[in-house]
Amino acid sequence: MKLSTFLTTCCISPATILLILLGLNNASSQIIEEPLLDEIERAGFLFFWEQADPITGQVKDRSLSGGNPDPRNMSSIAATGFGLATLAMAHNRGYANRYLIEQRVLNTLRFIKNNMTNVNGWYYHFIDMYTGVRWETIELSSIDTALLMGGVVTVGQYFKDIPEIVSLSKELYEAVDFVWMMNGTEFITMGWTPERGFIDDSWNRYCELLVLLVLAIGSPTHPIPINSWNVFSRPNFTYMEHNYIHFPTPLFVHQYSHAFIDFENLRDNFTIDYFQNSVTATRATKDFFVHEMSQVYNDYTENFWGVTASDTPYGYDAWGGPPLMGQIDGSIAGYAGYRVPCAAAGSVPFLPAETIAVLKNIRENHTAQGWTRYGFVDAFNPLTNWTNPDVIGIDVGITVLMAENYRTKFVWQNFMANQHIADAMNKIGFVPYVPTK
Repeated sequence: MKLSTFLTTCCISPATILLILLGLNNASSQIIEEPLLDEIERAGFLFFWEQADPITGQVKDRSLSGGNPDPRNMSSIAATGFGLATLAMAHNRGYANRYLIEQRVLNTLRFIKNNMTNVNGWYYHFIDMYTGVRWETIELSSIDTALLMGGVVTVGQYFKDIPEIVSLSKELYEAVDFVWMMNGTEFITMGWTPERGFIDDSWNRYCELLVLLVLAIGSPTHPIPINSWNVFSRPNFTYMEHNYIHFPTPLFVHQYSHAFIDFENLRDNFTIDYFQNSVTATRATKDFFVHEMSQVYNDYTENFWGVTASDTPYGYDAWGGPPLMGQIDGSIAGYAGYRVPCAAAGSVPFLPAETIAVLKNIRENHTAQGWTRYGFVDAFNPLTNWTNPDVIGIDVGITVLMAENYRTKFVWQNFMANQHIADAMNKIGFVPYVPTK
């Protein structure tokens, strides 16, 4: 059998086939063998194992850094999605008893299907982890449902020898009515509540929406028009010598879709390489801290930089830069000097040497403030000795999945092996190319 015929039979997309045939699938620089990455993944798996209910499988939004649970029973569906993919990774690596991991995945999927409140296949951003009902007055979240489905699709592909996991994964993905969430417009809205209906804002500009659109275009039951990929805005942004697509938002928007989708060496009809765009966004973030923010707080250095959305002593802040967002410049007393480790950790596949240097520095030289039972803290400030007492599930998730994708492409390979995801990438028009180094 020809290699191309074999790969096609195995449901690998033509774009990936061509990359393999051209020898480009390992186009990234040589993998840095760093023991810290395995330590990070083991610690992250422990969070998703200990901070999920073993019966329902739903993952707490956060826990205390020492391992004690948050007293609330609030689960984040995005954290559960990241957690499912982490369970698959841990099963593959043998981090725990494989049978027990399989049962946890089954419990999680069964509970989502049979017990969790949903409307037209969409789930509430936060839920009660024991009952599955809506948390207070929170919205049905389109992007958080997409991140949940990212994990659902990943385990459905990885555990392909367990029929119930495969069928539950299929049923859950097929149940999401992507067309309904568009509310008759060109864009998927950001969410819906029974009290107010659809949220006024929609996913109409470049951000973490890419995974949502790929899932929606590839849906076997409720596909949205392919043109939905074409109509969202892609604003150009320049910082120093860096020019890239960026709507001023924290760095995580350049990371979350890449937890599941391998965009490396692919371009769409706009000839945009979204992987390279995230490389540039990460470089710009590093330079923003090393060259600009270091003028405010000189401890921002080549191996100690990075802020993205996080908790602060004053509450949540979608902060970072460039451009300056929030008060990390110290314009409010006490704000200067913060670090959010998942800013660097979520970009490990994009700038491995530079980001791993940051993570090693935190692990080795700021252990008391920056490291916990479950890996890195959400945020800390070495200037004021403040540390967020909580570990946040989505921080842990993006850290673990991007470390594994850098090391083995594991999540990418499983998510993108799904036939509907492969079809979506082809419909959108992604083609392989040789980047100019």
